[in-house]
Amino acid sequence: MIKENPLGVELAINNATGEGIMGSVHEPFIGLEFESADEALEFYTSYGKRVGFKVRIGQLYRSRTDGSVSSRRYVCSKEGYQLSSRTGCPAYIRVQIHDSGKWVVDHFLRDHNHDLEPEGEDFAPILQQKSPTALKSFTNVSRKQKKKLLVAYKDDNSCPVGIINFKRLREEGDEGRSRLEPFIGKEFSSANEAYQFYHAYAVYAGFRIRIGQLFRSKNDGLITSRRFVCAKEGFQHPSRVGCGAYLRIKRQPSGKWVVDRLQKDHNHKLEPEQEDGQNGIPASNILREEVNSGLGNSNFFKIDNYTIPKRSRENHIKSDWYSLLSEYFQARQAEDTGFFYAMEIDNGNCRSIFWSDGRSRYSCSQFGDVIVLDSSYRTDVYMVPFATFVGVNHHKQPVLLGCALIADESEESFTWLLRTWLRAMSGRQPVSIVADQDVAIQRAIAKVFPGTHHRFSLWQIKAKEQENLGRLGEGFTNDYEKCVYHSQTADEFDATWNALLNKYGLKDSAWVQEMYEKRASWVPLYLRSTFFAGIPMNECVESYFGTLLNAHTPLTEFISRYERGLERRREEERRKDFDTSSFQPVLQTKEPVEEQCRRLYTLTIFKVFQKELLQCYSYLGFKIYEEGGLSRYLVRKCGNDIERHMVTFSTSNLSVSCSCQMFEYEGVLCRHVLRVFQILELKEVPSRYILHRWTRSAEDSVFPDIESWSSSQELRNLMLWSLRETACKYVDAGATSLENYKLAYEILREGGRKLCWPR
Repeated sequence: MIKENPLGVELAINNATGEGIMGSVHEPFIGLEFESADEALEFYTSYGKRVGFKVRIGQLYRSRTDGSVSSRRYVCSKEGYQLSSRTGCPAYIRVQIHDSGKWVVDHFLRDHNHDLEPEGEDFAPILQQKSPTALKSFTNVSRKQKKKLLVAYKDDNSCPVGIINFKRLREEGDEGRSRLEPFIGKEFSSANEAYQFYHAYAVYAGFRIRIGQLFRSKNDGLITSRRFVCAKEGFQHPSRVGCGAYLRIKRQPSGKWVVDRLQKDHNHKLEPEQEDGQNGIPASNILREEVNSGLGNSNFFKIDNYTIPKRSRENHIKSDWYSLLSEYFQARQAEDTGFFYAMEIDNGNCRSIFWSDGRSRYSCSQFGDVIVLDSSYRTDVYMVPFATFVGVNHHKQPVLLGCALIADESEESFTWLLRTWLRAMSGRQPVSIVADQDVAIQRAIAKVFPGTHHRFSLWQIKAKEQENLGRLGEGFTNDYEKCVYHSQTADEFDATWNALLNKYGLKDSAWVQEMYEKRASWVPLYLRSTFFAGIPMNECVESYFGTLLNAHTPLTEFISRYERGLERRREEERRKDFDTSSFQPVLQTKEPVEEQCRRLYTLTIFKVFQKELLQCYSYLGFKIYEEGGLSRYLVRKCGNDIERHMVTFSTSNLSVSCSCQMFEYEGVLCRHVLRVFQILELKEVPSRYILHRWTRSAEDSVFPDIESWSSSQELRNLMLWSLRETACKYVDAGATSLENYKLAYEILREGGRKLCWPR
């Protein structure tokens, strides 16, 4: 225990003298062991009675790996200021579970800021008989030996873990800071040790950290490097500001871990910790996948061409979540006949949960061609990873298609999730999906949606670019973005990419090689030919529930926050519906196509079309090829020979295509095609280029693409959802007054006669 807590062991030496078990067990010390956390509470309560204070249970901390409790904190009853009787007393004890299963004291603050009232000298603590077990860490080492060990270890700066006395470090000034300052080349005996060191430095400097990406060897599957980042890295949550600070460690042949990359600069204000022990170092087994690397051959499986250890599937869905959500789902099903939910049960335990109400399922029938699987909340320290399926409606608003709580981040869990979503949506696969790059998600999508184009989440791409390429400077960034975002053809991209690798010496970068192999899932050039409803390639997709709901939301608030967030979004949808039906946008030209599209499109989509129409006047078109009914036009911007595109038009079926592929990606004709239409004097946009999903009637009961539904059952479900949604609106309007009710009832009776309802 001395070596694991080099900066805190002095407390243990002062208290555990080795001169007598009875005296030392009356007072807590760093390294004191217990069989359970309850036993530690019992001991500290007994100690409190003898010294003269009462004890309360403080915070608990959970493992990021499996959600189990990794440490507990017991405080003086006068801690905090919530009641007038409390004085903000700082005294506390913290116990942490070790790999042995023992609970060990790793933080202890003895001093109180109020008077103590001991119960008397004859008080005997309850755990007196357990003292030999509690002191086994020190019984074989004399006090003199311990002091010698402490001095020797304090000279070794390779393991600054355990208790950090920030007050003392600050008093030491530059010398104290240097003891915690990371630097390239610093060695650690394990990745856990490096994490705890960086955590201690972060607390001292004034920021929080998260565990970032890890990289494995393709030869044996072992972890070769790890990255720890500032908690404000990325942009997937409003609290994050894209901070670039991080520390990366790399495994050496000797088994040591060495800092090989380091970025200290933050783009936000730092708030150094002011009190000792307020921000404890997490459990030492937080990187548990490294501990479980010595498994038998039966516990290994293949990923790509290398073997990695297979961990047992975890489960974060506890019984209280299951019971509460099950009751909620049953209540919703009684109100909404279209409500769907499913639970993955394994050995009697609920693992994953999926649900979707009737409104979401109907929305999927209209807007399920493009979905965003947002599982970004699982990347933090949340106990129950939360995920949403989100589509894009005819106002370009996010629309909820389903929600899920995921048991773990395995391929099995994501496969079950996607198959369940597919079953709830009548088996109609999406055209495209935006989801994370994780191997488990990639494999699940390929298995369940074999014909669907998987596009990687931009926030994840940006994070990995920052990690792997951020050190190369601004010049590289400009060349890189020019290659990725400005290449017009595959040959141009390949040539520019290879030149980039040669110029900056990146040929041996495993990450660069992997990204090139996966270029069809993230490079805009390869995405433009697939319909993504115009979701921007250079912007992160906004979370549907924002900060209102995530997997760290307390169970007691989960349902109410979910319903509040859902109602807020749907109110925004209703407002857009009202605006579209009530307002007419002003025409900017005298072109018949503008009047046609104003009549058909929603306000949002018409503004997109109108912008392209206005821009087409600044372009010139030249016919460069004609054979039979096929002609080809070169369209370029006036005064700009660089910006040019090729438009191909067929008079036989009025089909048109442009090299910019805006229609293929967004579903709205581009300025280049509209310029050719002007040259050809076409007065209307051909019907095939007015997508029903972008029209005012997208949610109506008329389905022009019925032939795209692969089965009669799918079509029947579509009709059921459409009729149900229309009926709900009808009932709501009919119940507003007695007169409306009578009118609605008569209309129903008349409609029933036409449908030949049985009397």
